[in-house]
Amino acid sequence: MAFSFTYYLREFFRLEWLRKFLFVRTAPLAIPSYFRNFPELTGKTCTHHLFCMMACPAPGAIDVIRTPEGWHPRIHQGHCIRCGLCVEACPNGVLTSGRILETMFFDNTALSFSFRIDVDTERCMGCGNCAVACPVNKLIDPQMSHGGRASTDELLLKVSEGKCKVLHVEKCTGCKICEDHCPNEAISVARLLEAVHAPEEEP
Repeated sequence: MAFSFTYYLREFFRLEWLRKFLFVRTAPLAIPSYFRNFPELTGKTCTHHLFCMMACPAPGAIDVIRTPEGWHPRIHQGHCIRCGLCVEACPNGVLTSGRILETMFFDNTALSFSFRIDVDTERCMGCGNCAVACPVNKLIDPQMSHGGRASTDELLLKVSEGKCKVLHVEKCTGCKICEDHCPNEAISVARLLEAVHAPEEEP
């Protein structure tokens, strides 16, 4: 016992051991370039397409606010899961995280959005609230803004034969206003997202 105690005392009081113990240094933390941290602004101009919000799978993680300088995405770190989809979805490179933008550039990839509008004909009572509220319809046929009847079939959606009919889903912007204005919850808008090869720029 005494021998063991003496041995440890000698070891602990060796100058080399004391020097390493008292002046220990760890290597500085280096974040790898591929690490996806919380998205940050790049300084490029936001055009308020809201693709970042559409792509985000985490509710409340991102919104786009208007300031005197223009539109700016705002990341809420308590909700953000750092997936990077908002960075990939933005057509203007307003956000960045890790090597996402660099990888997209070299792979020539982009995210493509499309929308699907589903109407539950059992619930739909043909009130027309969806067609009147739709901002796309209002641009195409101004009289829709005043609750008038549609004068064209070029609308996104309209009431026909007592039910809501989707005429040109390709014109949908995914705003979900039609969904919000339906009193019977008969209409729903699904946002579809897929990775595609970006079109080649002409010289």
